[in-house]
Amino acid sequence: MTDQASTAVSETPDIPGKPTSASRTTLSHIMTNADTNLLGTVHGGVIMKLVDDAAGAVAGRHSGGPAVTASMDEMAFLEPVRVGDLVHVKAQVNWTGRTSMEVGVRVLAERWNESNPATQVGSAYLVFAAVDADGKPRRVPPVLPETERDKRRNQEAQIRRTHRLARRRAIMELRERRAADGFED
Repeated sequence: MTDQASTAVSETPDIPGKPTSASRTTLSHIMTNADTNLLGTVHGGVIMKLVDDAAGAVAGRHSGGPAVTASMDEMAFLEPVRVGDLVHVKAQVNWTGRTSMEVGVRVLAERWNESNPATQVGSAYLVFAAVDADGKPRRVPPVLPETERDKRRNQEAQIRRTHRLARRRAIMELRERRAADGFED
């Protein structure tokens, strides 16, 4: 009985996976004068906040509760955004780990009063950690890629994760070596 009880406590049942489409979302916002920088285009920080908002909504939907931004990589601004542009921020979960997930985001813009197709103006990848009410990490459901594009995005996310972990490990090793050599940073 003791072995069964300890096994039940230490093992967490598998969480059923969720398809990519279950949490995919689009956030749209029209840009105004309040969003501009000194050059008269929309401030990159405004776009980054929209990216984080959309990605956070996707992470919360996928994980079924609160999720916090752990990192943002590869934020690319491809074209300037102007006052009067209708910005669409499209986000989806690309990859999941035990308690974290990568959310991919595409930023598109179109003139509010024209019928031309939207142009991609930016992209980013964010890592979110699912947390419980105490702010402690909690398990997330696996993502189930549905299309070939989803599968490609999942594979690319795994490559980015490998690079993030290798970069973190290399930096920690460098800091340890410097500390051992007597350098104070």
